[in-house]
Parts: sequence; structure tokens; C-alpha cells
Amino acid sequence: MDRRSFVNWLLLGAAGQACRPKFGLAASNTGKRKLTKVGAQLYTVRKELERDFKGTLSRVAALGFREVEFAGYFNHPPQQIKDILAGNNLSAPSAHVQTSVLRDGLQETIEAARIIGHQYLICAYLPAEERRSLDDYRKLIDLLNRVGEQFKQAGIQFGYHNHDFEFAPVEDRIPYDLILAGTDAQLVKMEMDLYWITKAGYSPLAYFQKYPGRFSLIHIKDMDKTPRRFFTEVGRGIINFRPILAAAHQAGVEHYFIEQDETPGSPFESLRISLDYLKRLEF
Repeated sequence: MDRRSFVNWLLLGAAGQACRPKFGLAASNTGKRKLTKVGAQLYTVRKELERDFKGTLSRVAALGFREVEFAGYFNHPPQQIKDILAGNNLSAPSAHVQTSVLRDGLQETIEAARIIGHQYLICAYLPAEERRSLDDYRKLIDLLNRVGEQFKQAGIQFGYHNHDFEFAPVEDRIPYDLILAGTDAQLVKMEMDLYWITKAGYSPLAYFQKYPGRFSLIHIKDMDKTPRRFFTEVGRGIINFRPILAAAHQAGVEHYFIEQDETPGSPFESLRISLDYLKRLEF
């Protein structure tokens, strides 16, 4: 290969890379962008998984999902989970873990993640007794940094998933801001739950702008129009997802998971409605 051919080859390769969807986004026929991959947070079908683990994953795959995020394995061994995922053409880039696991049992968690194929492990929830004061949150920050370093050494990215309580002031401070400022940006990424931050009265876009590249995953979850502001299918509520998804590249989002904590009927039907909406959505 001469020099001119080599340069042309490099240029063609670069052009090909530029055309590939990045961050789960691609151009639509109208010139706007659309999501190219949407996952399911399996907390949505937790009751179904408990009754029929394999069958539930098959039904999620049949809806058109190719990614899932675990919120518990329901006593199934990692290799079996890996085999079930493979049999349904599913991957599980992420899983939720509790703070009790982060304090004890990391090696077992890491080994399971390696077998199943998780790239991310996410701190799912902070129990009420662990968030009574700023000192509690400072202890959390230390824990997150320490675990993040251990996961990094194992080749796994750590992250933190929010609810609404992180935005309730504690001693005149916003805990979510403390967590973002106090954790190492390389060791602890964030999984933003769009429902909970909205319910708390805060803007996802403001955080995307202030902390670009920090939010590797998001939960796409809608809020209904009732005074209760309860969960509903994506596209049927009051959250405007277009500007949020348009800023996803700036935020660093790589994985998008639909989640609905409670559904009015079949969770599979709710997942279908949400996925259909997101497949059509342009931004």
C-alpha cells in the first residue's frame, strides 16, 4: 500500500467511525436524532422475575429490548444468568447493588459481574438510617470513592443512582451536590433517574451542563399528570424528554433504561408502550 492509498484508507476509516451511532444516538430521516438502543430496568418486572426468571427475560427480549439492567438476581447463579441472556440475545451492561453489599461481599459481587458481563455496578439506594445528617453523606462519599477504586482495579465502572431525597436540604446543603463534588469523577459516574430529580423540583439539564460527561446512564421514567405525580408510561406524563435526550451527548450518557416502579396493569405492556414511544421520539 503506497502513501496515498494509506491516507485514503485512514480517511475512509475515520468517516466510517463518524457515521456510527455514538452514545446510543443516530440521525433520523428528518435530520433530528433518535435513540438507537434502549434498555429495560428489570425492577419494573421484579415480581415476574421472582415467579419465572427465564420466562420473564424472554418476554422482555420479545418486546424488542437488547439491554437490561438488573436489580437482583433472585438466587440464580451468574453462569446461568449469562446463558439465559445469551439465549435471548440480551446483554446486561449494568446492575444495581445495595450499600450493604458495598460494605461486605465485594469480591463475590465482582466475580458475578465479570461472569454476567456487567460494565457498570450502581449503588441503587441509600436507606433512611444512612442519610440523617451531613456526616452520613460524608461517610457515603468515602464509601463511594473507596468502592469505585476497587471496582476500577477489577475493570468495572462504579456509579450512583439518585432518588428524590438527595435533593432535600440537609443542614442547608443539597446532598446530591455534595456527592457530585466529593466523589472522584473517574471512579464514580452517575445514573440519573429523570423521574426522581424532576419530582424533587430540579432540572436534569442544569446538572448535565454543570457536570458534563459525568452521567453515563439514565433512567427514563415519566410522571403522571395527577396531584400525586405518580409513575406512568414514558410519553404519557409531564416530563419533556426531548431537551433532556438532546443533551445526552454532553452528559456522557451511554445507556438508557426504561423503568416504571409501579404499573397499572401488566408491566410488559407498560414497557411496550414506553419503548414504542421512545422509538418514535425525535429530538
